[in-house]
Amino acid sequence: MPNRLSRESSPYLLQHANNPVDWYPWGNEALQKAKSENKPILVSIGYAACHWCHVMERESFENEATAALMNEHFINIKIDREERPDLDHIYMDAVQAMTGSGGWPLNVFLTPDAKPFYGGTYFPPRQMYNRPSWTETLMGVSETFKQRRHEVDAQAENLTEHLLQSNQFGQQKNEDAFFSSDLPGLISQNILKNADKEWGGFGKAPKFPQSFCIRYLLRYYHVERDQASLDQALLSIDKMIEGGIYDQVGGGFARYSTDTEWLAPHFEKMLYDNALLVAILSEAFLLTRKKRYREVIDETITFITREMKHPGKGFYSALDADSEGVEGKFYVWSLEEINEILGKDAEIFCAYYDVTAKGNWEHANILRVLKPLEQFAAENNLEPGALEDLLAGGRKKLLEKRRERIRPQLDDKIILGWNALMNTALSMAFAATGNESYRQLAVENMRFLVEKLGKGETFHHTWKNDEAKFPAFLDDYAFLVQALLHLQEITGDRGWLEKAVDVTDLVIRDFSEEGTGFFYFTGVDQDDVIVRKKEVYDGAVPSGNSVMAMNLLQLALLLDRPEWRERGREMMRTLGNAIVKYPTSFGNWAMAVLEQVDGVNEIVVMGPGMEDLHREVLGVYMPHRVLMAAEKEDSRWPLLAGREEGSRPAIYRCSNYTCQLPVFSAKELISLINKGQKG
Repeated sequence: MPNRLSRESSPYLLQHANNPVDWYPWGNEALQKAKSENKPILVSIGYAACHWCHVMERESFENEATAALMNEHFINIKIDREERPDLDHIYMDAVQAMTGSGGWPLNVFLTPDAKPFYGGTYFPPRQMYNRPSWTETLMGVSETFKQRRHEVDAQAENLTEHLLQSNQFGQQKNEDAFFSSDLPGLISQNILKNADKEWGGFGKAPKFPQSFCIRYLLRYYHVERDQASLDQALLSIDKMIEGGIYDQVGGGFARYSTDTEWLAPHFEKMLYDNALLVAILSEAFLLTRKKRYREVIDETITFITREMKHPGKGFYSALDADSEGVEGKFYVWSLEEINEILGKDAEIFCAYYDVTAKGNWEHANILRVLKPLEQFAAENNLEPGALEDLLAGGRKKLLEKRRERIRPQLDDKIILGWNALMNTALSMAFAATGNESYRQLAVENMRFLVEKLGKGETFHHTWKNDEAKFPAFLDDYAFLVQALLHLQEITGDRGWLEKAVDVTDLVIRDFSEEGTGFFYFTGVDQDDVIVRKKEVYDGAVPSGNSVMAMNLLQLALLLDRPEWRERGREMMRTLGNAIVKYPTSFGNWAMAVLEQVDGVNEIVVMGPGMEDLHREVLGVYMPHRVLMAAEKEDSRWPLLAGREEGSRPAIYRCSNYTCQLPVFSAKELISLINKGQKG
């Protein structure tokens, strides 16, 4: 019989709805039952696209005998980490404190009052990988809870105190002048210490995109012309888009690579990764005008709109790594398959994409590029244009054939924060490429988010089946404000800016940590968590605090709110040297520091028929700017107030409390900025 999860909407929870485990969703029913029966709680956390979550389900949660042990001794709760990132943060921190590592599936044991006392990640059905078996763990925890309850309670109290203390990170303010001119160079040096100079990226396998470090290096090069920073940023981008982490047939990026060469990804595709990588590619294209970067922007957005877009213009969360119970099966190829599909073109196609009879990964082939197209064409006596056409035709045929395969499961819940990241990416892609469909999709997506996930002045975290659930978290609101600011820039519609101000006021009211300037992850009214966590690290997505700091700094210029500027800068000063010393963990913060040291260009495009000039300005690589465009003066907005209206559109630039005379082209604007930098 289905368990209680059958009434949920989360694809991850529904995956477990037919387990013999008596699963509960997180909520009062389960928590009260644990108290009334004085039983420990097992909380198991994962997500729909998680490979090892599927493995543990098959091995343990679908096993009748194992389920019987769980049902007898525990109140069992399943949580989708993407629905409840607040709970995931709390219990992940607890397990990391206990074991020194974390990941998913996350399995943590709680006292009846929801305080953690033991946990881990994946537990095998038998002792292996230097891990105890799941059944041994269950019996050991149950016996300890019954026989040594005082030790369990003491451990739980210690861990809860640790969680509270961890909120104190960054409370030591840097009283010195923090925004000194040497900081950006030190940050770049510390990023480059971890750089893989051969294959790009940072650190060893498994390798994640590290989006913020790459963007920082692009921007640092733009400011200081540091060639080493640019070389590492572009090497990282190039190797990723040539590797197996990028879907050469269908577009879009997998979550991370299991090897140093970006060949073998963990095949799940997440909305947020693709959003952040489109943002990187948009900046890289504006800076370099490299044709391939624009192609990958287009291919990735095409993938998102083809496979991850709701008819109402929202974006789904993820595609699973597995299909038919096998990781990557949907994406890999044999030489025989490609020969059959492509015929006479197969030999060149396979040579270019590293396809062999024995395979380059587990007896199969992941398409990847080992040589630049021009070099490969020259070595094979081919015209580059003819080779491009052959490869494009082959990819199209393989994509059509792949549609006949059994697809990975789609996680079709719509998450506010991840949609906002994609919305920002669409705005940046429009600015970089001028593709009007990207601007239109960004507008339609934002209208969808406001209509479906908004509720009065507040928002919800997820939406599915026409139902919005869970109060929005700090990340949701921070990413939403960021997206609204970008949308205002590319459309000139101040309604989006007004919405950004309203949401920011709400965040300051409901999420502020008293006395520090930082923000809690959960709102003031949320009462089902044992602590209100404060997240400051930039991980797979930027921390809500770092994004809010940048939002406040931008809004301070747009609205003339010096107190918001000081709050954003104080947040950075409070983290202080941690940003400089550990930029791979504070990459988004590092970009904010660079912007403050470099200074922000305040740009206004104004005048009758200003649309073409506005578009010109959007096409200039100017990462440290605020931009407004309007037909005429508007006293409600400081940047638009008091501007003289001429007979033709003009560009006004201010920086460091100084304004210049208007210019009338993007080329003149660039000259003006360069002159100012030299001065």
